[in-house]
Amino acid sequence: MSDPFVSIIIRSFNEGWALKETLPALQAQEYKNWELIVIDSGSTDGSVDLICKAQPKHFIQIKPHEYNPSRVMNQGMQLAKSEFGIFLNADATPQGSNWLRPLVAGLQDPQTAAVFGRQIPRPDCQAVFAYDYERCFGENRESAKWEHFFSMVSSGLRKDIWSKRGFLEKMQYSEDDEYTRWCRAQGYKVVYCPDTVVMHSHNYTPAQAYKRSFGEAKALAAVWTRRPTEFSWLRTVMIGWLRDIRKDLSYCARTHRINEFPHAMRIRGEQRKAKLAGFREGWNFYRG
Repeated sequence: MSDPFVSIIIRSFNEGWALKETLPALQAQEYKNWELIVIDSGSTDGSVDLICKAQPKHFIQIKPHEYNPSRVMNQGMQLAKSEFGIFLNADATPQGSNWLRPLVAGLQDPQTAAVFGRQIPRPDCQAVFAYDYERCFGENRESAKWEHFFSMVSSGLRKDIWSKRGFLEKMQYSEDDEYTRWCRAQGYKVVYCPDTVVMHSHNYTPAQAYKRSFGEAKALAAVWTRRPTEFSWLRTVMIGWLRDIRKDLSYCARTHRINEFPHAMRIRGEQRKAKLAGFREGWNFYRG
């Protein structure tokens, strides 16, 4: 039986340093029956040349200010000629030649709306963020116990289910989280595929960590089903920060990176303050 045709969708913006590895890794996949769709948000670092050499079926170029994650992903799915849309971040490098097949296999079940793969951090990943990848994707991952977890970085969607609603374009953060929560609420499955691996990570400054956590918390308010009073300075910031840094201390000690613990303390402080402020703004924006 031949492999089903699939559409690989990449979003890019000034990530030529990563595309030099990501695009060849795609070409090296033993699964060959696919088309490539790339939507670039105005790269000026040589990414465009790299993308053109990969000969995508569709190459859409937009201006940086036109970028909206939900709109771009919806556009990618609209362009896809396949019933399976496989998403890969430009800075997520497939590890090995069997990255694609497990994602496609996971989507064979008509009740599975979305699948997502494992991520491992890059060698330069700072301890505080490397620990987050362990919590989310490690062998004994905490995320398996969370109410909901999904990552669009290396993932796949069934087009027949996506076509019923798609991503909400009012969302600027966590649009993938919101969409897959909706899928689950409709009775569909969201499946983790640990056998497909990409290398992907970011080192954020304290200001960047604050901005990202603020946006994610604002988006969380749109789907929050419990009391908003669960977000408070004591519970969200102080107790949450102490809980976070206790785990960070254990990780830093276990991995012989104790010198990075002060940095982790600062990052967690910014994230916790942002979580409270972002949720409150989101609650007023979406529920006010």
